Amino acid sequence: MTQVASLRLRGNSGKLDIPRSIPKFPRVRSDDWTEWRGEIEATLMFVVRGGEILLIEKKRGHGAGKVNGPGGKIDPGESPLECAVRETEEELLVSVSDARKVGELWFRMSDCPDIFCHVFLGSEFSGTPTETDEAVPLWSPLDAIPYGRMWEDDRHWLPLVLEGRSIRGKFVFEGETMVWKEITEVAFCERVNPFDERYES
Repeated sequence: MTQVASLRLRGNSGKLDIPRSIPKFPRVRSDDWTEWRGEIEATLMFVVRGGEILLIEKKRGHGAGKVNGPGGKIDPGESPLECAVRETEEELLVSVSDARKVGELWFRMSDCPDIFCHVFLGSEFSGTPTETDEAVPLWSPLDAIPYGRMWEDDRHWLPLVLEGRSIRGKFVFEGETMVWKEITEVAFCERVNPFDERYES
């Protein structure tokens, strides 16, 4: 596994500093994820075609007003791929036919449950991107992605995915501020959830 990036954002002592407002992990270092599991499992879908990427401006829910890829929570009995395709259909009225998994994002959050997110990339779809109650479609040139309107972590891992790399990113957020990150390059197999055994009763 190749280390792509690692960042500690707080203090000048060189020691890790995780925000104390995260109730689940008040005494755990940011780089200790051995006992971590996401309480929410979700997906993101990014469609790239003709030098542009299809994004959304989210209209409601967590992250409303931000730009992101379409996506959402995985329903019971649903696979990550099925969720990514369904959410894109619901939010933009398009159906992606060639989605492939390119990333996993692990989030420790201070103001909501921790999130384990599967990231998919595709280029072939049917339908016309259309505004819905949930999202406004936004085509953006690949060299002008509006990172200033997106979650802070996106600017660190999305360029790697668009270069053709598969990544696992681990992030600690205090509110909407990212205070720690680590990104590694990985190869994904057919198993879609590395925490499957932990979820078993």
